[in-house]
Amino acid sequence: QVQLVESGGGLVQAGGSLRLSCAVSGRTFRNYALGWFRQAPGKERDIVAAISWSATTTYYADSVKGRFTISRDNAKNTVYLQMNSLKPEDTAVYYCAARQFGGLGLATNDYNYWGQGTQVTVSS
Repeated sequence: QVQLVESGGGLVQAGGSLRLSCAVSGRTFRNYALGWFRQAPGKERDIVAAISWSATTTYYADSVKGRFTISRDNAKNTVYLQMNSLKPEDTAVYYCAARQFGGLGLATNDYNYWGQGTQVTVSS
């Protein structure tokens, strides 16, 4: 069974930075494509960023391009989301997800496993 545990969320002022981490259990971490999603109150869960199993391909939502960076450390079974220049509209619960087969996934139903989420709140 694969488990994902996010950490690093919190309260930050607009313009600040946070780094989210997601520790993934399982011996085949390097075979998973990974993604970060977010869900604000009353809204759908949307893709923020995704990274292929080899880390050679990444995807970013237009709203975060140039501000967020996704990366992975296969030796530590961990995926990261560095978030800079945060805005109040980035406030949401952030989830990491793992996709066992295929390339990058951009939709929620592309992913097999999910973390519990971590709250990010950006004050103005």
